Amino acid sequence: MQYFVYLIVTESNSKLISYVGSTNNIKKRIGMHNLSKGAKFTRGRKWKLAYIKKYLSKSIALKEEYKLKKNIKLRKKIKLKFNNENFGSTSI
Repeated sequence: MQYFVYLIVTESNSKLISYVGSTNNIKKRIGMHNLSKGAKFTRGRKWKLAYIKKYLSKSIALKEEYKLKKNIKLRKKIKLKFNNENFGSTSI
C-alpha cells in the first residue's frame, strides 16, 4: 500500500499557515480537513494542497512526516513556492 506525506496551506490574517500530515488516501483526507472533520488545528478553514510525496510503507511515511513537521525552513520554502505559483510574486 502507498502512503502520502502532505503539506496543506490556508490564508489567515493575510498570512499563509500550514499543516503537515500523512495518509493512505489523499483526496479523502484533504476533503475531511475542508469539511472540518480532520485534525483539530485544521477545522474551520479551507485548505489547499501545497506539497505531496508518496512512500511505499507507512513507517517511512510517518518518519518523513515527523521530519517535515520539524523542518521549519523547508516548510517556509514550500509555502513560498506555493504562494508564488498560485498568487504571483506578491505576498498575501
